[in-house]
Amino acid sequence: MEMTRRHALAGAAALAAAPLLSNAPANAAAPMADKQAPSFYRYKVGDVQVTVISDGVNTFALGDSFVLNAKKDDVAAALEKAYMPKDKVSIQFGPLVINSGGKLIVLDTGNGPGAFASSKGAVGQFATNMAAAGFDPKNVDMVVISHFHGDHINGLLNAEGTLAFANAEVLVPSVEWKYFMDDGEMAKQTGERMPGVFKNARRVFEAGLKKKVTPYEWGKEVAPGLLAVETAGHTPGHTSYVLSSGSGKVFIQSDVTNIPYLFAANPGWHAFFDQDPAMAETARRKTYDMLVADKLQVQGFHYPFPGLGNVEKDGNGYRVIPAPWNPVI
Repeated sequence: MEMTRRHALAGAAALAAAPLLSNAPANAAAPMADKQAPSFYRYKVGDVQVTVISDGVNTFALGDSFVLNAKKDDVAAALEKAYMPKDKVSIQFGPLVINSGGKLIVLDTGNGPGAFASSKGAVGQFATNMAAAGFDPKNVDMVVISHFHGDHINGLLNAEGTLAFANAEVLVPSVEWKYFMDDGEMAKQTGERMPGVFKNARRVFEAGLKKKVTPYEWGKEVAPGLLAVETAGHTPGHTSYVLSSGSGKVFIQSDVTNIPYLFAANPGWHAFFDQDPAMAETARRKTYDMLVADKLQVQGFHYPFPGLGNVEKDGNGYRVIPAPWNPVI
């Protein structure tokens, strides 16, 4: 029988009139979940397996000085353009575990257990998510630190203030180490923020690690296939990395930018936590021009989870295009 438009409309009307759900009570109602599943994501770079592990998300009110050289209304407009609340900022944190088959390497460690307690679990999730991903901290061979801000170093210590990675060698940028361990530099610090940054670095590296670290240099491999790249400005010794294996390569940009829809889109904006904003801007533009020219994938510590993407030029700035989620490794 030929289906006519009249028959189709009549059938649709009949379906609409019929009840879609039974009046009988449901026998297997599921309770509402009260938390997310553990947050980690794996991908391959050649023969190396990278696991991005979420340390959580810090959300706070947009302040007048969050971007030092832009009006608050312009920052709010950029947030709204990215479909985010225009009066709030959400910063994500994504440390890495790199498994080369021969070495297990942690790259940056998140906000730590103190922040987990004070934020009621919003941040400081690295340890629990790392365990959920199947990694035992006792099996970590190396911890590589990009710079000395608390969201990168505080996870070096556990809640008792002892070593979170008891058997690991801790590697730090030599320039960063020299600067933050200099008593003269510490004495110079003023304002609300920087004295606390120094104090926290001393807490972690002096009181916690007893200065048992291995400084490394820019332009050299800190581990097989992991090249340290100078991207100073965010801090004096801020370091990024190129991870290479076989034909695979990814640029691990640490904090060259913070939130990409603000600071990649507007590379001239100066975030309040960039210690030398002009130098940080220069590093940002240089790095992102290179990423565009070389079509090099990038992993961002503060990108939306899981933080892997590609960069293209977009007007006077850049756009980060998230890599598709891959259900297989």
